[in-house]
Amino acid sequence: MKARIYVTLRKGVLDPQGKAIQRSLSHLGMEGVDEVRVGKFMEVTLAEMARPEAEKLLEEACRRLLANTVIEDFSFEIEG
Repeated sequence: MKARIYVTLRKGVLDPQGKAIQRSLSHLGMEGVDEVRVGKFMEVTLAEMARPEAEKLLEEACRRLLANTVIEDFSFEIEG
């Protein structure tokens, strides 16, 4: 069973890395990009377990380790 985890900065939290990328795109002549937000993507392989158990495990992993819930939001999707 595979899971994809997405961690992104909350709206309203400054994203200097995203801003730098947006400016660089503009300097390269790629106009039309209004905003870039940078986040993290993780792919996790889980042992076989019931879907509710997998959701609980991923929720806890995100809250306790993978995301700083003060400034970041997270979501995940389970495949299989």
